[in-house]
Amino acid sequence: MGEVVTITEAAAFQIKDMMEKNDEQDAYFRVAVNGGGCSGLSYGLVFDHEQKADDGVSEQHGIRILVDKESAPILNGTIIDYKQSMLGGGFTIDNPNAIVSCGCGSSFKTASKAGTPENC
Repeated sequence: MGEVVTITEAAAFQIKDMMEKNDEQDAYFRVAVNGGGCSGLSYGLVFDHEQKADDGVSEQHGIRILVDKESAPILNGTIIDYKQSMLGGGFTIDNPNAIVSCGCGSSFKTASKAGTPENC
C-alpha cells in the first residue's frame, strides 16, 4: 500500500520554510480531517510534536507526516502541492475521495462521510 498522503517537492520546500520560520524544525506535519466547513468536512494542516498511538507516520522529502486512523481512509490518495501565482501562493489539496468541495478549497465531503456543513 502506498502513502496515504503525498506531498510534492514544492509543498515540502514550503513546509520546511514554514517550520524554520516558526522554529518547528523537529515537528511532525499533521494532516487531518475535521468536522465543519461549507461542505461538512475540512482539512487540518498543523505542526505537531507528538505522535499518537493511532497515527500512521511516513517521511517524504525530509518531512515527517502524521495521519490519524480516522482521517486515513478519507485522505487516502491525497496529494498536497504548493502553487505560486502573481497573487501569492498557497497549498492545494487534491483528494480523490472528495465528491463535493467548497469554493475556498478547504472544505469537502466524501460519498461515505458528509459531516455537518457550516456557513461559508
